[in-house]
Amino acid sequence: MVIPIIGLSILLVLTSTSPFSLDSNTGCNSHDWDCSLHLPLWVSETEKAAIEDRLEGWTKDLETSGADIVILASCLKKPLRPLWISQKTVIWINEVPDYDSWDFTPIILVSASSTSGVTQHRTTSEFSWNYIPGAGDDEESWARALSPNLFWNHAYDLISTGPDVCNQKVADIVEKDRVYRARRGQDAPQITVKPSISERSPCLDPDLSNITISPSDEECGIFWLGSTNLALGSSQIAAERSSNIDCVLNCDQWPISVHHQEAEAYLHLPIVSSKMDRFSLFNNLPSAVNFAKSNLTKGRTLLICCHDGEDISVCVCLAILISLFNDEGSFDDGKSFSETGITKCEMRRRLVYVCKFAIKARPSSGNLKQVFSFLNSEVAEV
Repeated sequence: MVIPIIGLSILLVLTSTSPFSLDSNTGCNSHDWDCSLHLPLWVSETEKAAIEDRLEGWTKDLETSGADIVILASCLKKPLRPLWISQKTVIWINEVPDYDSWDFTPIILVSASSTSGVTQHRTTSEFSWNYIPGAGDDEESWARALSPNLFWNHAYDLISTGPDVCNQKVADIVEKDRVYRARRGQDAPQITVKPSISERSPCLDPDLSNITISPSDEECGIFWLGSTNLALGSSQIAAERSSNIDCVLNCDQWPISVHHQEAEAYLHLPIVSSKMDRFSLFNNLPSAVNFAKSNLTKGRTLLICCHDGEDISVCVCLAILISLFNDEGSFDDGKSFSETGITKCEMRRRLVYVCKFAIKARPSSGNLKQVFSFLNSEVAEV
């Protein structure tokens, strides 16, 4: 239910504060948009009412988060509305209305859960679902080691392959990427995927003898956070392009070779994901903040990196930003933090600031919880 809530909260903010209320092309006034809550049919009226009761609070949280609503308002011509597609959804392509004829902007939501013919006792709805906990975002359990970047690079190939050989195609793509990274000395463990019962034959190792591997498998780049002297990136980028950066904080499990000769210009903290160790990030944050403080005080630039530059490094950067910078993004050696402390709302606002620059950031909830716990422990000590 998260997407419908976010979509409606955005609409409520737009219709109440947007300066772009009238579309000059269509004459559509945003204040006339349908801002009612649209949920799938299997959601009970009780749950719908509970969501509606909390919408005002969520909308206020969005308004104060620092998200750039003005840019969204300038390009959104119709209200957002979610549409659901399940494993049993049947769509006749020739009967889908033309997009221009719709009076809303659709958000297509694909459910990872499966429908059931047996009505569950806990609901009065005629619809019943076998819910798969975490199936939508826990890609380790269903994506067969295919990362989002790999998927989008090969999306058309995977779709055109068809369901019969899709798993084999995924295995080929993942293995090619693994070999590419292994040849460059990067972390590239052998992936073993347990075949599903429905697979008629085991996956075969792909033939890589005649493959020319291209470096087009996304290099995320270096993302500078405004004028803070902080930057985010992957460990691969740090190893290849950090010569013009003063300091590197490596949060990958594996060390990297950097161009810095001074010991104080490089720190390796082997932090693992919260699924492997719930306290790994928490235990390493004091060293990370101290390293950042000692170098930022001298006006040095700092690159924070991890395996993909999307999760752990983002959380470390968030902790540094809150601990050592004020609301305006200026380094103050922790003065502002010691005086005001931290709330979940403020941490969310700072995370939005980071994501404005690090466009590929997707920090996990487990790591964000460790950041919040660390910041609270620092306040208690002060």
